[in-house]
Amino acid sequence: MSTVTVAVPVRDGGELLLGTLRALARQSVAHELLVCDSGSRDDSVAVARAHGARVIEIAPHEFGHGSTRNLLMREAAGEHVALLTQDAEPADERWLERLLEGFSLADDVAIAYGPYRPREDASLAVRIELERWFQSLSPDGTMLLERLDAHERRSPPVGELIGRRGFFTDANACVARAAWEQVPFREVSYAEDRVLAIDMLRAGYAKAFVPQAAVLHSHRYTSLQQLRRSFDEWRGLLEVYDWREPASPRHLLSRMRGALGQADAALAAEQVSRLARLAMLAGVAAHQLASLCGALLGSRVDRLPACVRRGLSLERRADFAPLRIDASAVGSDPAGGAADRERRR
Repeated sequence: MSTVTVAVPVRDGGELLLGTLRALARQSVAHELLVCDSGSRDDSVAVARAHGARVIEIAPHEFGHGSTRNLLMREAAGEHVALLTQDAEPADERWLERLLEGFSLADDVAIAYGPYRPREDASLAVRIELERWFQSLSPDGTMLLERLDAHERRSPPVGELIGRRGFFTDANACVARAAWEQVPFREVSYAEDRVLAIDMLRAGYAKAFVPQAAVLHSHRYTSLQQLRRSFDEWRGLLEVYDWREPASPRHLLSRMRGALGQADAALAAEQVSRLARLAMLAGVAAHQLASLCGALLGSRVDRLPACVRRGLSLERRADFAPLRIDASAVGSDPAGGAADRERRR
């Protein structure tokens, strides 16, 4: 059996980190636990060590979404390295076992990932967003394998990977070390997980989605925080895919009506009273409005001055760093033709 490491970047993890570590202690698969702490001011380092973690400590300014995960990958002892964030708690004791099953789908699987489930305190809007998105990836609940055809790898349409085919999250993922040695994380400011997926697919590897390998992962943002988080996400979409959210009134109205309609149907199915339903729908509308404003601004971040970018960003990022994903940046087929062999089976 291959060795496994679970790797977690941490800073001021608090109670959420404790929940994640406790869930990891209950896993059915033995694993190394590796933590990279970037300047916690709470007791995160001591808590991680008390749960058996080997801790790497770096200065806050040394943290980078891609570079820190590359550091964790280099330091990990496992042939497979499962990646979590400090607030992504495995939903049950078989999380790691199920995530590793994604690599049994084919010899060329390089990355596997699972869904988020909303925490008990998640708002209705967040709950619906998470449940509908991850259910859409595999409506029948079976594991899903994604590859690019040979002609797509030679001249990959990056913009066409903006949805399900290119989606990947390293808040709940596992990476094969051998593949990472060929295709590491890029040292980008944001969306390092989606960029890794694109690079892996273009290099001839496959990506697996494992619906049963879930983590509890959701946020309770204020409307302003939601706007700023959405700003960062859509800036990432622009940087990676050159995608701009349409600003037409018809599109925006359609998105708002769709979100409210989904929420109303969900509440009706739960037999929520009309008065309570109206109050909850108002919360959904506020969440959606904040998300749309952030999306529109993030999609046009290249037109904003640096000081405005920093003010709008939840991560306080003032830069705009468009990524031109060139096929020469990755090997032509480090999977050794495994994708083609599996496709012919």
